[in-house]
Amino acid sequence: MKKILTLCCATLLAACSSHTPSHQASLDGEVFYLQRMALPPAATLSVELQDVSLMDAPAVTLARQAGPVKGNVPLPFHLDYNPNQVKPGHRYAVSARIELDGRLLFISTEHHGVALDGSDSQPVRIKVDPVR
Repeated sequence: MKKILTLCCATLLAACSSHTPSHQASLDGEVFYLQRMALPPAATLSVELQDVSLMDAPAVTLARQAGPVKGNVPLPFHLDYNPNQVKPGHRYAVSARIELDGRLLFISTEHHGVALDGSDSQPVRIKVDPVR
């Protein structure tokens, strides 16, 4: 009886796990700048994936990665997002910034649009410009 109950539970668990859809999608990319310089060891990189559809409202952030800069440019990033948040007809963009002790050093100044429908070439390349 115990074996039958264990077998039934295992079968039920396997059936549930095989029909559970994945609720994550990802976007990989790299941030770079043209200046020939190394970043200070304490610099931090933050990259955001945002819904930028509404002109008169703040962008809605779908995913964010932030942390210390590791290595030299290009700086890789990986953003996990929920594809259920992607709405037909909306516009999405990726932005990046590099800071040191709360002071902005570099920021993306161009629009880096992404479709989030599987057609985006990866890695997404984000150029950041120095802040003077």
